[in-house]
Amino acid sequence: MRCFVAVELPSAMREEIGRLQSSIATDGLRLVKAELVHVTIKFLGDVPEENVGQVAEALGRVRFAPFPVRVLGMGAFPGRAVRVVWLGLTGNFQELYLNVEQALQPLGFTPDARGFSPHATLGRVARPDAEMNRRLGDKIANFAALDLGSFTVDRFYLKKSTLTPGGPIYEDLAGFPL
Repeated sequence: MRCFVAVELPSAMREEIGRLQSSIATDGLRLVKAELVHVTIKFLGDVPEENVGQVAEALGRVRFAPFPVRVLGMGAFPGRAVRVVWLGLTGNFQELYLNVEQALQPLGFTPDARGFSPHATLGRVARPDAEMNRRLGDKIANFAALDLGSFTVDRFYLKKSTLTPGGPIYEDLAGFPL
């Protein structure tokens, strides 16, 4: 099953994200449903069902203190050719990421070669081009100083993702309090 490790955003913040998304909606930008917006700590890919228990057990050994987070700014990856539009986050995500990586490495999960940049994906561009970059760049620039407020990360989740024609369906497989 397709799995990932994530931190959820508060529901009130997701409602605000839904309003923000309507401001950046552009032909060619596939918006993530506001109720599904989250912070991916580690994408695991396809995990055999019989191994999910081991993954959950390893994640359950992660010891980490709750930490404050602030949702600040909007940007895009990878830069010149916009592929992903995101919300930025401050907080101790890097340390949580390293702890999750360390817990999963003995199970054969290798660290992401791209490293980790805490963000919440708002939308993806299927076919980036110069015109799309210009249109999205103009809209994103309006939200560079965005401040959606703060919350405390006090848990993270092992999630299952089922891809469907109507978008992904996420299911919590296990939750881990900090």
